[in-house]
Amino acid sequence: MTDNRVTRPGRHSYNTRSSRFRAIRTPGGKLVAQKITKTTKGPKCSDCKCSLPGIKHLKRSAYKNLKKRERTVSRAYGGSACGGCVRQRIVRAFLLEEQKAVKKLLAERASKK
Repeated sequence: MTDNRVTRPGRHSYNTRSSRFRAIRTPGGKLVAQKITKTTKGPKCSDCKCSLPGIKHLKRSAYKNLKKRERTVSRAYGGSACGGCVRQRIVRAFLLEEQKAVKKLLAERASKK
């Protein structure tokens, strides 16, 4: 019969939020304690505050070890705004330009009369 006891590594033995361990059985049949890292909420959209899809939820310090393609999304405002908000910005800018053009055209017609 195998031994199912695990010794907690480290100096203090309390099961706090920052010090959680899981018992993992190695291929050699030994039971060892593996540290469970806390999950983060991940990056949020700057406009609507929703979670950004396509970007991993890691601690700030862990992003430096990732590849650039894992840190951002290849789009304008890639790692800071979601696709819906970017689309909204583009459409708003386009409509403002159209409105300016229409105003200019109406002013020209009014000045001709």
